[in-house]
Amino acid sequence: MSKVFFSRKLTSENLCEMFKVLKFELKGNVAVKVHSGEKGNQNYLKPEFMKPLINFVKGTVVECNTAYDGERNTSIKHKKLISEHGWTIFNVDILDEESPDMVLEIPNGKTIKKDFVGKNLKNYDSMLVISHFKGHPMGGYGGALKQLSIGVASSYGKAYIHGAGNPEKMWDTEQNLFLEAMSDSASAVHNYFKGNIAYVNVMCNMSVDCDCCAVAEDPCMKDIGILSSLDPVALDQACIDLVKNSNDPGKEHFLERINSRNGIYTIECAEKLGIGLRKYELIVLD
Repeated sequence: MSKVFFSRKLTSENLCEMFKVLKFELKGNVAVKVHSGEKGNQNYLKPEFMKPLINFVKGTVVECNTAYDGERNTSIKHKKLISEHGWTIFNVDILDEESPDMVLEIPNGKTIKKDFVGKNLKNYDSMLVISHFKGHPMGGYGGALKQLSIGVASSYGKAYIHGAGNPEKMWDTEQNLFLEAMSDSASAVHNYFKGNIAYVNVMCNMSVDCDCCAVAEDPCMKDIGILSSLDPVALDQACIDLVKNSNDPGKEHFLERINSRNGIYTIECAEKLGIGLRKYELIVLD
C-alpha cells in the first residue's frame, strides 16, 4: 500500500515541508514540472508559492509548448508569458524549444507505444512534479498523471496523446482511447525517472477547468490542502477521495466534470500499467 501524506495547511513554507516528509532525495540535475498558466487564467499556482520548494531542491522549472492556439504554442510566445507570469525568478527550460523530440518507448502501452517529449528532458537526472489538482474540460480532472503525460509531452506529443496515436484527430478521438493514451504516456515519464521522481498535488483554486483555459470558471469548492507521495496513482486517487468525502456543496459540480469525462479511468489504466496503486495509506499531518 502506497503512502500519501496530507496537510490542510496551504502555505508556500508548508509546500516545502510536504516534500520533506517524503524523506526522499532528488539526485543530480532536478527538473521541476509545473503548469505556468495560460494567459488570462486566474487559477494557476503562482511562482512565489512554489519558491521555497523549488529553491530547496535546487530545481529548474520545466515546461513544454502547447498543441492548441494560445500564448504558449510557440517558444517565443511561451517565454514571453512565462516572464509575464513571474516564473523567471527561477531557471526555466522549455523542454521542446528545439527539435527533434526525444522518444520514450512504451512497450506495454495499451493504446500508444511511444511518447514524444521535449529533447531537453535528457539533461535531467530526477524530477519533482508539482501539480495543481483541479478539473479539466477533456480529462475530467488534472493532477499528477496529467502532468506526467500531457504536461511533459512536446507540442507534437500532446497532439499524439490527444489523438491516441493520430495527431490529426486530436480533437475527435474516442474518449477512453485518449485517457488510455494519457496513462500510457504518464507511465513512460514515470519509468524514465524511476526511483528519482516525486509528486506533490495542491488542492486549491479548484475550478472544473484547467489552468490551460484562458477563460476558466472560478473555483467551485473551498481549498482542501496539499498532498505528497512517491506514487502518482495513489496521489491522484487520494485527491479524488478527498473531494468525494468533502461536505462542500460545490463537490457535485466538480465530480460531475470528472464523471462525465470518465476521469477515473486514467487512474485505473495507470494502475494496470504498474506505475502505482489505487490503495493507499493517508497520513494526515495536521
